[in-house]
Amino acid sequence: MFTKPFRVKSNTVIKGSDRRKLKAELCAAFPSLSAEELSELIPNKEELNVVKIYAHKGEAVTVYVLHKSPLFFEVEKQLYPTVYLLWRYPSLLPVFRTWSPVLQKLIGGADLMLPGVVVPSCGLPDVKTGDCCAVTLVKNRAPVAVGKAAVSSSEMYSLGMKGRGVCVLHTYMDFLWAFGDKSGPPSLPEDDSEGQEVNGEKYEVSEEEEEEELKKCVEEQQSSGEAVTDEACCGLEELGIAEQEENKCEGSNEKEQENGDDLKTPQEIMDALLFQCFLHALKSKVKKSELPLLTSTFLRHHMFSCCPSGKQLDIKKSSYKKLSKFLQVMQQQHNLVQVKELTKGVESIVEVDWKNPELRSFSVPDETGVEAATVQEGGEGEVAYHPPEIISLYSVTARLEPLFLDAKKRKGMTMHPAEVRSIVTEYVKKNELVDENNKNYVTINPTLCDCLLDKSEYQEVESLKWDDLFSRTLGRMQECYQVIFPGQDPIIKKGHIEPIDISVASRGSNKKVTLMKNLEVYGLDPATVGTALQHRVQASTVLQPVAGAKDKVLVQIQGNQIHQVGNLLLDHYQIPRKYIQGLDKASKGGKKK
Repeated sequence: MFTKPFRVKSNTVIKGSDRRKLKAELCAAFPSLSAEELSELIPNKEELNVVKIYAHKGEAVTVYVLHKSPLFFEVEKQLYPTVYLLWRYPSLLPVFRTWSPVLQKLIGGADLMLPGVVVPSCGLPDVKTGDCCAVTLVKNRAPVAVGKAAVSSSEMYSLGMKGRGVCVLHTYMDFLWAFGDKSGPPSLPEDDSEGQEVNGEKYEVSEEEEEEELKKCVEEQQSSGEAVTDEACCGLEELGIAEQEENKCEGSNEKEQENGDDLKTPQEIMDALLFQCFLHALKSKVKKSELPLLTSTFLRHHMFSCCPSGKQLDIKKSSYKKLSKFLQVMQQQHNLVQVKELTKGVESIVEVDWKNPELRSFSVPDETGVEAATVQEGGEGEVAYHPPEIISLYSVTARLEPLFLDAKKRKGMTMHPAEVRSIVTEYVKKNELVDENNKNYVTINPTLCDCLLDKSEYQEVESLKWDDLFSRTLGRMQECYQVIFPGQDPIIKKGHIEPIDISVASRGSNKKVTLMKNLEVYGLDPATVGTALQHRVQASTVLQPVAGAKDKVLVQIQGNQIHQVGNLLLDHYQIPRKYIQGLDKASKGGKKK
């Protein structure tokens, strides 16, 4: 479920009433937890966050986060613990054991197949179909996966230990694990007195027999047809368990060796992407005339634009964490650039070694993305955005229907302002209502009197100027607007179109945040806009549902970022300025000396 990146919909602090409700649900779902343990997991005074996410296949998942690590996740109203929680309480769930090389398949998205299950002398745990259970590795009781039983224990025996055993939902090294502090599992040795059984037969494990059994279970796991995604990461070295077995097993799977990404952690993959974008930017974007170049400008305008389509460049997910540290490594270990602090607190790239062998041998990839490209569900890049065409319309009301009967315009039908003027002009000429003495005036007949005049004007107003006639007609019609997106049918709605509203608010300790809403009206995905802004200003963004508005999301980003928001909407998304409200609230910088 979490083998690919997920999209965060909202991240809020849990309310007191919901906290009590969650504690009751945990008590019912996991009765083995004591009252003290429940209070430790759901503390009354510490901040507990509720994060609502969409998995890559569209599943709605609620994640409960404490101390920056996810503890539980809820799918279809059923609670599951994460590996972080199970490392603290390894006996919380029924456990199925498997060989350490199988973990690589589970990380890639495969389910646990019964041929790979190591049966203890006491037998399999008693589970029913759909029960929540955990997966551990031989020689370590620390769970590495969480799922639900595909069949009951009795059915597992009756099937001869063949077929699917556990439908895996979450594993160590997946993207839900990466959402936490990314710590590794503890070493929890098993009881050596327990014998081991495979397929129900007890035996002592010799090195040669163990090697043959490992090859057999991995082949069974691979032949089950379960997909191993590109995001699969080995991670077995970090476990610090069964290293000899995994080295032997790696030789049995040539396909996994061919794919280098399968042997890298997400952090290592991000490091490689960062280095690729760095070399690409130096080779194709940076010119000698631009030096010295601010490091922030180099990242924002050069490196991000070199990120391949369908991928996201995020320094915080790399081992460097900060741009300054990354550039320091590029300077000291690779001798690619020289970075100096020309102004206090502001670093610049002052020199590039264009003859560096690594830079000269680097070949520029053909396909590159743009700054705002983000990974969508299914792994495809963002479709190019085209602003909608917005047209003001007017709808015929019951009061004005007699005026438009000759033009066959009934109540509720919409027209352009020019069409309204044309129909009114035709009506006046047809009924010979133009004042003979002054053609700038129109004589009021009974129909115009009923449609356009107030009751107090019935006896007093005998004629109107043309402009007054048109303005009164439009003023008594229902305002509407039409939105036309490229390749889609027009959408007509009543009232004024809501502008994109940008505002600045204060949070705790007088910190400023920038808020945006009504992006959906213009066909903009709030998550995509939030990611593009995050790349531009290197500040965190949060998506929150708008109170009282269905299907609307508020984008919040740290600091007063109205300048950057305005530039993104006006230049990149090409939204007309008249449909953006709040650009005048941008912070005004001091005068340069």
